[in-house]
Amino acid sequence: MADVHAYTSFTYAYLSRARTLAASLRRRHPDWTLWAVMVDRPPPGFDNSAWAGEFDHVIDAEDLYPDGWSGWIFRHDIVEACTAVKGRALQHLLASGAEKVIYLDPDIAVFHDLAPIVRRLDTASIVLTPHQVEPNATDWAFADNEHTSMRYGIFNLGFLAVRNDATGRAMADWWAGCLKRACYDDVANGIFTDQKYCDHVPGLFPDVHVERDPGFNVASWNLSRRRLSIERGGDILVNGAPLRFYHFTKIGSAGDVMTDRYARGNLAVFEVWTWYKRAIASRALPGIPRGWWTYGTFSDGTPIPKAVRVLYRTRQDLMNHFTDPFTVTDDGFLPWLRVEAPALLA
Repeated sequence: MADVHAYTSFTYAYLSRARTLAASLRRRHPDWTLWAVMVDRPPPGFDNSAWAGEFDHVIDAEDLYPDGWSGWIFRHDIVEACTAVKGRALQHLLASGAEKVIYLDPDIAVFHDLAPIVRRLDTASIVLTPHQVEPNATDWAFADNEHTSMRYGIFNLGFLAVRNDATGRAMADWWAGCLKRACYDDVANGIFTDQKYCDHVPGLFPDVHVERDPGFNVASWNLSRRRLSIERGGDILVNGAPLRFYHFTKIGSAGDVMTDRYARGNLAVFEVWTWYKRAIASRALPGIPRGWWTYGTFSDGTPIPKAVRVLYRTRQDLMNHFTDPFTVTDDGFLPWLRVEAPALLA
């Protein structure tokens, strides 16, 4: 087996999910090197030793951005930030010498081995998974799936696999550049965090494999065409193929709604979701306030609304003048906002 490195990026609010991902990967691939990219700092008094060793390496995302971290991270909300760092993290892992690199979102769990992806990277430089691999026929399923993918991206970037060759490194450099410039949830302007950019990948780079196996990246957005079953021995299948990994996106909110809509009568889906909810609950650690994100407030604790971030990132004069926008001083960004744009703080 080749030298495989897997990574994910998250904040402390998603730590229980990331720990569940790591445990599921360890079970299937104990020889892989696991990386955590923390886009956060621990809450005061939190004991980091409680999850020490579950990942082989933990990177502070700030270390990936020696060129103006404070002003750059301020431009992003929590979801944008966790996706924006994925490109530079991929560059870092490739530069460290990893032969094959796999990214998985923290809200994924692995149920069967991912050896087919590793083998794909023997011949392909890049592996992507589309949101859908079978067409939907009804108007309502088309609207929820194909039409939505046209807005948010053909490929789901909760998964990405890259080989450390010239093409893989070129793709990583290009993608990291895209995310450095604009990794925003701005669908009206054709951007959806890190995802829409990768619609270009099959056109820009050779040796791209589009993985159509229904067992990869099962999620609420493709349940209309994927049926789960649990075998007598406990194996979980999707359309008769092994369930490789399930993406529990937006669990407890929109993901539950979509799952209820498309998994009616498919009890195995609800068995898997119930298992996952128990798994992340069992790995929750005390001392993490609900919704914690160290970059979610100014230094005095004032919350930073999304509108403030949008204003900052669309005004070059503000970015040039307030290079450390988090820090509250008499001549800092927050006092300026209170005078010039108080409505944005409401």
